[in-house]
Amino acid sequence: MEHALSPATLAELRRPRPYPAVSVLTPTHRREPESGQDPVRLRNVVTEARRRLESDPAVTRERRNEVVAQLDRALAEVDLTHAEDGLAIFAAPGEHQVWSLARAVPERVVLSDTFLTRNLVAAQVAERPFWVLSVSADLVTLWSGGEDRVLRDRSGGFPLQRRRQNFDAERQMQIGDLKSAFRDEGTRQFLREADTAMSAVLREQPRPLYVTGEQAALALLDEVGSVAKCAVHVPRGGLAHAGPEAVWQALRPVLEAEARKGATAVAEELTSARGHRTYAAGLDELWQSAREGRVRLLAVEENYRATVSDLGGHLVPAMPGDLDAREDIVDEIVEQCLETGAEVRFVPDGALGDANGIAGVLRY
Repeated sequence: MEHALSPATLAELRRPRPYPAVSVLTPTHRREPESGQDPVRLRNVVTEARRRLESDPAVTRERRNEVVAQLDRALAEVDLTHAEDGLAIFAAPGEHQVWSLARAVPERVVLSDTFLTRNLVAAQVAERPFWVLSVSADLVTLWSGGEDRVLRDRSGGFPLQRRRQNFDAERQMQIGDLKSAFRDEGTRQFLREADTAMSAVLREQPRPLYVTGEQAALALLDEVGSVAKCAVHVPRGGLAHAGPEAVWQALRPVLEAEARKGATAVAEELTSARGHRTYAAGLDELWQSAREGRVRLLAVEENYRATVSDLGGHLVPAMPGDLDAREDIVDEIVEQCLETGAEVRFVPDGALGDANGIAGVLRY
């Protein structure tokens, strides 16, 4: 199952497909007892997708069989033992993908000529993805981080390992001379190569960067390159050779402090916007502003959800049984704001006060 959504992957997902491109979304759960329902719900929603394919007169028998086969292959790849908060399955002639999301999604089946990506986009933004570069004199490891985990990442050719004949870390540790490793030309060149590789990763996938390592390693990386100058330094050695749990535990307090600082900055911007009359709040106002490209900053409380009906361009709470209700309107607004270059920030529940879960700063 996929987790990380890069700009290139998103562009590929959004390209038109031969009809029907099937999107299947279902909520999942991380823990018992709720997770016990997930296999049944998943089977039911995939069955609904098959039924929709069967009953669609625009789908030929040959194409229907091909897409159903792709759905079956996707279903076989789902691993609910490691489920998060949502699941998206995409299937089209000749392809399928399975995405695990750290954000709840509505249960739905969509047949179109493109895949439904807005829930993936919102989940990626809510997860606040970041990079961690763990530096030592003989190994530089890259980690992809999200809401509650880090995973090894091989983007940019990482991990980078220094050739053994040029460097013997074990021997230097034995003689107590590890710090001198960060003063020789070989190490300078090695970390310069790591800086170049990380710069390429950031160009392809811009994210906040955290750099871990001994203080001497961080200082040298800062001296020979550019990526560390804009990164948050975490002076903790040994993580280049460690597992993901050790890296996550080292990063947690730093990430929590950054999140608190970010929430405070968002609150200050919203307060300032009220004074400048560029403040907007509520689904209806922000939905219209987002479609007009007027939103510069969107703030959403982490667990805010709403199901609405669209009455001629105005949103109202959906009535029970409304088959045209929009269950993921918050994610639609998030994606629309990102499309027009807005900054989107998720903040703790209750942080937006009387804004009822969603607020923004307008460009004009």
